[in-house]
Amino acid sequence: MTGAWPSLLRSTPFRLALTFAFLFMLAFVLSGAIVYRMMSADLAERLDESIKETYSVVAATYTESDLEDLISTVESHSQLSPKKQQLFSLTDAAGNHLAGNFTAAGLPDGFSMFDADMPGVPPGAEYRAYSGSIGGNNLTVAFSLSETEELEKVAIMSFGWATLIITGLAIAGGALLASRVQRRLDGIAATMVDVSHGRMGTRIPLTGKDDDIDVVSSQINAALDRLSALVEGMKQVSANIAHDLKTPLNRLQMILEGAADRAARRQDVSDDLADARAEGYQINETFDALLRIAQIEAGARKARFTDVDLDEILQTIAEIYIDVAEDDGKVLSSTQLNATADRIHGDRELLTQMFANLVENALRHCPPGTTIKLTVTRQGERVLASVADNGPGIPPDERERVFQRLYRLDHSRSTPGSGLGLSLVRAIADLHGASIALDDCRPGLAVVISFPLIRSVAS
Repeated sequence: MTGAWPSLLRSTPFRLALTFAFLFMLAFVLSGAIVYRMMSADLAERLDESIKETYSVVAATYTESDLEDLISTVESHSQLSPKKQQLFSLTDAAGNHLAGNFTAAGLPDGFSMFDADMPGVPPGAEYRAYSGSIGGNNLTVAFSLSETEELEKVAIMSFGWATLIITGLAIAGGALLASRVQRRLDGIAATMVDVSHGRMGTRIPLTGKDDDIDVVSSQINAALDRLSALVEGMKQVSANIAHDLKTPLNRLQMILEGAADRAARRQDVSDDLADARAEGYQINETFDALLRIAQIEAGARKARFTDVDLDEILQTIAEIYIDVAEDDGKVLSSTQLNATADRIHGDRELLTQMFANLVENALRHCPPGTTIKLTVTRQGERVLASVADNGPGIPPDERERVFQRLYRLDHSRSTPGSGLGLSLVRAIADLHGASIALDDCRPGLAVVISFPLIRSVAS
């Protein structure tokens, strides 16, 4: 617990909570001061009205040449205030006391303030007085300010206690909320530490509230999923390179050793050198494809994106490969979308290579008599491009694995290739924000790539 408070004090959520608590308290104190001033002014105004009203009632009992009624009224009012909360004074023109429970001396006409110094009254007690002349005599009515001061004291005490309580609740609530937020931030930090130590499967726990921290956590988890997939892909690539490239390298070594033996016996080695050159080309093509996939996955080609027409690209692919398919005993056809060109945002060269790879895969792995169809369709706000055939297809349990680098099906290992064609297709699709799916045509296989639509342009 000793380290908890310093950590909490350094946390951003707690500092924000304290800042908002301070601003709230400042607003509360300022509004309290304004309310207090308004209340104090209202009490003073009401006190003056009561004094003036009482003065008028007493003064109304005086009639010309009849001072007795006035004296009697002043005396009766004085007797009603034994604690001297209200003072009454009637003096003649010479200042002699005629009636009342005190003698007013030196008070001006109208409202005034004075400190009472008389028996039965606390020292320093303040009074609010109103004085006036009646028939040559001076009448003074004074009310004590003790009740007004008591109300003001109660108001100040109430504001003071409210300030302390609200301050305590604000700090406690801020600490509670900050600790909850800090625990979630600590969970994010702990997850990142685990990932940095190689535990790639660790993810940030979500509360399910869909608040801003959950949104950020979901985005981080998605990034970690992508990172984990890339790391796993790199591990797989390293293993596949070590496994699949070892065979051609050993074969190249054996060819060169055979060529060296034949050269030592002064025999013709031109066939060996041709085989070695072919193996070298194949190995170089494999590494070039790996580097190209890495470049695409890094997103370096996004700067070359423009609006392109998928239908136009597939028509171009069909024109290029239709004769190749015919020579191989296969049929290649394409279906045009419509007269309206649905465009996507992408790299024309990469998209052309992607569909060329799919067509070449179908030509390479399908038997004579196979029909290959290229189609582009519109589905809502997406454009679907498909390369379908009625060949042998791919087993369902192998369909996700064929996108792995250097992975090849057992029946495909005897055919030329590096096992990187579909890996390149997946990398290009991901670069364009497209999803890729392998559907069963029964018989055959359809590779369907779904692109987000940019806009429709009328012809």
